[in-house]
Amino acid sequence: MSSAQEFQQAPHKLLVIPGPIEVDNRILYANASPSVSHVSPAFISIFGDCLRMLRTILYAEKTGQPFMIAGSGTLGWDQTAANLVEPGEEVVVLNHGYFGDSFAECLEAYGAKVTVLKAPIGGIVDENELVKVLKEKKVKLVTITHVDTSTGVLSPVERYCELIHKTSPDTLIAIDAVCAAGSEEIRFDDWGLDVVVTAPQKGLGVPPGLSLVMASKKALGVLEKRKAPVTAYYASWRRWLPIMQAYEAGQPKYFATPPVQLVNALHVGLKQVLEDKPSLEERFKVHKQVSNYVKDELEKMGCGFVPLDRANSANGMTAARYPKGITAADVLGPLAERDIVVAGGLHKEIASEYFRVGHMGVTAVDQQRGDIEKILKNVKEVLDIARAKQA
Repeated sequence: MSSAQEFQQAPHKLLVIPGPIEVDNRILYANASPSVSHVSPAFISIFGDCLRMLRTILYAEKTGQPFMIAGSGTLGWDQTAANLVEPGEEVVVLNHGYFGDSFAECLEAYGAKVTVLKAPIGGIVDENELVKVLKEKKVKLVTITHVDTSTGVLSPVERYCELIHKTSPDTLIAIDAVCAAGSEEIRFDDWGLDVVVTAPQKGLGVPPGLSLVMASKKALGVLEKRKAPVTAYYASWRRWLPIMQAYEAGQPKYFATPPVQLVNALHVGLKQVLEDKPSLEERFKVHKQVSNYVKDELEKMGCGFVPLDRANSANGMTAARYPKGITAADVLGPLAERDIVVAGGLHKEIASEYFRVGHMGVTAVDQQRGDIEKILKNVKEVLDIARAKQA
């Protein structure tokens, strides 16, 4: 292969789970770049560009400090808990599914006293419950999963932020946006967010392996004033902040080695999000349009949905209930045999009742690929086959 334009990835099954997702040829090509020093001028420039582009994508130009660290998106939970919560402090978790459970477990591992406000399956946490607990306790942090992939629920983050700022202005707000960044609008500055935890392998369309976090000036101020030591080594912002500041200023500095090739891939991916058509704001509209189309078509096939309200349904994925009489065996395996990989249910209480389809990144934005029509055509065919066997 001589150039990114000529490179074509090997034939493979279409990956349309809620992440990782399909990767554009240019991004995969960048991920195969030769090794260079992580403190070379060329790489420092790329790293700094990534930090600046993350601010733009999250609308965090005024108050955001990005962190880009080798690791899973889950590492963002550890960063949030280790740096911002001291043992015994009160944290409220707005739980819309499996990943709310997991974020709560992580916070408890760092000594937080966690109050979990659990939504009904497919629903959202009642805002009156949130206000009530904020009035009753001195809450250090509220965490919200923006899109919980176990239910396909899209949290009303902006509304929750308004309530938190009004009721308990000192309380920090962290959102898990691993399955939201790139497909859902996140306005860090305007909403008054303090932490956004995300990763590259979903709406941003880059291979997994980076923990991407945006922290506010307020959050960093809380870090500096904490009395107890930060209860982590690798996840400590005190160690990583000088690295991020140096790379953005074009200077080398070392704490731990970044994944050079993956940062190259992220650089290409973020440039695509910001420079390719559609524009960033149009990108969010396209995801919503594709989401509505997919859900409308699945509904015509007899599917229901885990989210109780379309208004609180993710735009980058769909959690669809099987039609009556249809099971996972009728759908997941037959689709895989047709080279389409969707995901089964994840929420433990209803895992056998639904399947999950990702429609984010290039699958949603690059309509010339034909991914969406391929998914819907084959889902309809496997459902028709299953129904014919029952007749």
